[in-house]
Amino acid sequence: MRASSKISRPTRKESLALWHRVILASVTMKGPDLSSRQMAILMTVYLEDKAHTVKSLADRLSVTKAVITRALDTLTRYGFVERAPDLRDKRSIIVKRTTGGILHLQQFADLIHSEADTQTMSIAA
Repeated sequence: MRASSKISRPTRKESLALWHRVILASVTMKGPDLSSRQMAILMTVYLEDKAHTVKSLADRLSVTKAVITRALDTLTRYGFVERAPDLRDKRSIIVKRTTGGILHLQQFADLIHSEADTQTMSIAA
C-alpha cells in the first residue's frame, strides 16, 4: 500500500511572502510595470478562452468601460493586446491576444514558478 503524501497548504504569511517576492521581482524585470488592474485584464484576456469586449471585461472586473478603455490603451501601447471591430456588432470592439502579451505572461508565469520553487525549498528545509 502506498503512503499518501499530503501537500500542506501555505500559511497566510507564506502566501503573502510568495506574492511579495513575485511582485518585487516583477518590478525589477525588463519590461513594463503593469498595475494590478492592467494585469487582471491581460490575464483575463489570455486565460479565459472566449471573445472579450470592453463591455464584457468591464462586467467581469466590475469596473466601468472607461476604466477598461484606459487600461487597454496602455496594454495596446505595450503591444500586449490589439483591438479589432466586432464584425457581428459594429458598435463593439473585440480585444485580441498578441505575441507580445503571450511572451510577457510566459515570463511572469516563469517568475511565479521560480519564486514558488524557492518557497517550497525553504519550507522543506
